[in-house]
Order: sequence, then structure tokens, then C-alpha cells
Amino acid sequence: MAVPQNKEELLTAIRTSYQKLKAEIAGISENQAQLPELEGHAKDTKMTVVNLLSYLCGWAELVLKWQERKALALPVDFPETGYKWNELGKLAQKFYKDYEGDSLETISGKLEQAVQQILSVLEEKSNEALYGLAWYDKWTMGRMVQFNTSSPYVNARGRLRKWKKEMKLM
Repeated sequence: MAVPQNKEELLTAIRTSYQKLKAEIAGISENQAQLPELEGHAKDTKMTVVNLLSYLCGWAELVLKWQERKALALPVDFPETGYKWNELGKLAQKFYKDYEGDSLETISGKLEQAVQQILSVLEEKSNEALYGLAWYDKWTMGRMVQFNTSSPYVNARGRLRKWKKEMKLM
């Protein structure tokens, strides 16, 4: 999928990649979702399907936090308070811990809610607000949202497909 260049392309990219991810998750049982068999976000680690969705949910909620703070003219700690961009493995571990104990159904619901909130926020923005000006460093709001929504959804779907093949679930 090409990198979105405007509001409509961004909305389509998020919706499409998220729907494909949801379809990939649909056939996974709760038991399978709790097995630490997926390649983790930090080198030489393993994670569960629930961890993967926790990671996506954590980033989606950060996107919402960034947008909310920016809208209120408050400072934003990118990527998250207490974390630097070169510490994303640690941030992934934080997300796993934040949603520890969640079932596949629970974390799927939280991700669904966050994605729908992001789409609602984006619907209210103009193309100019999303792609016409720098929002963080040299990046536009649209690009920052895409980095943390549709792109990771495509990556997560690929991880799940690879895992399903290895587990002979496909």
C-alpha cells in the first residue's frame, strides 16, 4: 500500500489495514492468543497475540494523547513521557504490561475503540491540518498517525500470517 498523501488516502489506509488485521485475528482462539510464540518487538524476545494487540492499542492511545495535548496547546512528550525514540523496545514492554491480563476479546475491543476514536478525530481535521504543516519535527500529523496506525497494522497482519502458517492454522 502506498504512503497516504492526503486525508482520504489516510482514512482509507487505516480502515483497510485495520479490517484486514481484524479478519486475521478472527480465527484465533483465546488459548492460541496467549501463547508466547510470535517474534517480539525487542530483539530475541517472544510475544503473544494479545501482546501484539496491546502494542497496537498502546500506540493508538498515544496517537490520541498526542492529538488531545496538541489541541489543548499542551506540550507533548514524543513518543511517550519517560521514553525516547531509541527506546521503543522498552515502550513495547510497557504496552504489554499496561494490558497484562486482558483477554483477546478485551484487547480487541480496546483496539477497536481506539481506532474508531482516531478515525473520528481525523474526520474532523482538514487536509491542510493533516498534511499541510509540520506537526512534530518535520512530520505532518497525517504522517505521524500513519506511522502509528496503518503501517503497524500491515506489519502485525504479516506477523500473524507467518505465525499461522508456522502453527498450521491456515
